Amino acid sequence: MMFVRLPRLHGALARGAVRAGALAAALALAACASPTSRFYTLGDVSGGASATGSGVRSAAAAPAWLIEVAPIDVPPQVAKTQLVVQTGPTQVKVLEQERWASLPGDELRRALSTSLTQQLNTIDVYGTAYSDATPVYRVSMNVQRFESWPGSHALIDAVWSVRAVRSTAVMTCRSVVSEPVAGGYDALVDGHRQALQRISAQVAAAVRAMAAAAPAAASQAGKGVARAAVPGCPVEAAGAVAGG
Repeated sequence: MMFVRLPRLHGALARGAVRAGALAAALALAACASPTSRFYTLGDVSGGASATGSGVRSAAAAPAWLIEVAPIDVPPQVAKTQLVVQTGPTQVKVLEQERWASLPGDELRRALSTSLTQQLNTIDVYGTAYSDATPVYRVSMNVQRFESWPGSHALIDAVWSVRAVRSTAVMTCRSVVSEPVAGGYDALVDGHRQALQRISAQVAAAVRAMAAAAPAAASQAGKGVARAAVPGCPVEAAGAVAGG
């Protein structure tokens, strides 16, 4: 009886099995990897001023007044880094891969502060010591609705106030702004940027009006008048209420 010796294949088979296992592991890791997140910011809602534009003030120039932009409150359902979009009147969707660079309240405060300092040619001294010789106007905002409707509109409904520090004079207003948007999340974020720009223009007008009324208020106070009139809210501020 003759025996035929077969070629040794177990080495090649082992190497093939190792390669197949490594490939399967790589495919499994790729399948389990999280998709890349995209981050959005409201940035400079005024579009950014050039170095030679009127929106840039010399560091040596003394502003006529200062502002304090307080932290901004937003509804709890959107106070997260993920974009929250409306899918219906009573339904929302939290987008895990579409995120704000910081919390929406921080994005709003930073963008509003930048816009106001450029429009008013001043600086935001929130959290910073300042001289009592310069008038200061504190800007507070409570966003009651921050709605994102992809392919439809971006809406900001905010109650805000401008108060003269070291005075009882305060103007309280409401702004409801809706901006139409195209499809895509970039367009949605830009819609919120444009809506905030419209609100910031109203706030800037309110600060100017408060500053213009300050000399008259001081004159009346010198005559023993207990309370000075507060200017009315800007025209575009829907549902505006002024008080002192």
